[in-house]
Amino acid sequence: MNENRVLVIDDEPQIHRFLKPALETGGYEVERANNASEGLRLASLRPPAAILLDLGLPDQDGQDTLLKLRAITHAPILVVSARDKDEEKVQALDAGADDYVEKPFALTELLARLRACLRRALVQDGVVQPFEREGLRVDLRTRRVWVEGAELVLTPREYDLLAALVRNAGRVITHAQLLRLVWGPRHTEDVQYLRVHISHLRQKIGEAGAKLIRTEAGIGYRLMAE
Repeated sequence: MNENRVLVIDDEPQIHRFLKPALETGGYEVERANNASEGLRLASLRPPAAILLDLGLPDQDGQDTLLKLRAITHAPILVVSARDKDEEKVQALDAGADDYVEKPFALTELLARLRACLRRALVQDGVVQPFEREGLRVDLRTRRVWVEGAELVLTPREYDLLAALVRNAGRVITHAQLLRLVWGPRHTEDVQYLRVHISHLRQKIGEAGAKLIRTEAGIGYRLMAE
């Protein structure tokens, strides 16, 4: 795998013309695929560090392509699509996408999301650096949390919820994914229960919680990493 190669699967020539120089300026090597078949072939032949995937492909629905990509690669997949319905986003994230950006998009946001995906992919063998931002510090190795230097007391469930967000920092996690991670597979429909716990967690963390734990309406939550 080339640690700097990004595979862009999109049938719009203007997207390739727009993204290629921006990605190259960011230090990435760019590989282009104009349809699903070509993207799957390239992902298998030369495994990339990350994949940018459009859902509106001419030869195959992008959701099906996503499932096939996830079967052959562990590389982060960032969906970049004009489809803006919540159910489309949830379906893509539940199928294995690491994040979702709507077209048209701000280039700075796309690159930040890509960097966040690649950082998560570098975490191996359980070695996780403490998360630190806006005065919040979370050490997953010791299960300890601090806000502005003062240690915070959380319930086990609150800590598990925060830890799930930290492990996926920068990435949107669907309601069902969070519920499955923290409460188990029998609770994936208990969205209101999750909202209550997120509210309590934000209140305990204080100003940092309000800034860092972002609600993705109709989809889930994201812990801001940049």
